[in-house]
Amino acid sequence: MTIKTYTALPDEAVKIRTEVFMDEQGFRQEFDETDKLAVHFVMFEDEKPIATCRVFKGETDGSYILGRLAVVKSCRGRSLGSELVKSTQEYARSSGGKSISLHAQCAAERFYSALGFERFGEEDDDEGCPHIWMKKEL
Repeated sequence: MTIKTYTALPDEAVKIRTEVFMDEQGFRQEFDETDKLAVHFVMFEDEKPIATCRVFKGETDGSYILGRLAVVKSCRGRSLGSELVKSTQEYARSSGGKSISLHAQCAAERFYSALGFERFGEEDDDEGCPHIWMKKEL
């Protein structure tokens, strides 16, 4: 596995996010202005893009936000998402980050909890899908 970082949204990330979030899960508003501000991570296997996520600075000093974590269906269950999360944490920490937050689908809460994230705030709705904010100190 190779993980590459990009300062602009790469085509590989667009393809994965479209496949996972729009085609599989039915989200319509997948791409936003944050894509222009974020650092994008793409994981490759034999030069094929198989997972992606983004990270960007939060509103408070030392805070970062992880988002849009997606693994193509054929590669799930291999801890690739965990590896990407670890890479984003290393990036945030090396950039002076003190914490990293994310707006998780409630269905993924256990996944993030296992990586040390803790739930905070109230559950909310994103395009008909329940979400919760989670945070981890770096």
